Amino acid sequence: MTSRLTSFCLMLFFVTAVPAEIAGFPFESETQEQRFRDLSSELRCLVCQNQSLADSNAGLAQDLRSELYQQVLTGNSNNQIISFMTERYGDFILYKPRFATKTLLLWLAPILLFIVGIFCLIRFSKFKNQGQQTQVNEEELQKIRALLQAEEEKQ
Repeated sequence: MTSRLTSFCLMLFFVTAVPAEIAGFPFESETQEQRFRDLSSELRCLVCQNQSLADSNAGLAQDLRSELYQQVLTGNSNNQIISFMTERYGDFILYKPRFATKTLLLWLAPILLFIVGIFCLIRFSKFKNQGQQTQVNEEELQKIRALLQAEEEKQ
């Protein structure tokens, strides 16, 4: 029993002593690995378009991850890496686009659509309420009374 416990403890020690590795990319430290994970989730796969680099299996995504790996190992900051990628591939590579004049409509469209929706909802609800109020003139009222009186006499 003690030998099993000892071998288990040794195995745990050696597992934690092995440098971190993500999909064939060995890192020197945990901070580099975390930066790689964060950046690969912030950047979009140019082929898949709806997946981050971390999630994509496309060949181009693998190449971009290799480029990202090299940038992380050389010690470039996150801003330098993102600037390099956007200069090379455009703003489309960013999974969350920046707030700029080019993307102003993208950021403001949901708010504008919400305001227009509330306006239409209020406007159409007023029309609906006004349409239900109908005026009955005296002649129609007399006819209704006569029909009701005839119905009561039959009973």
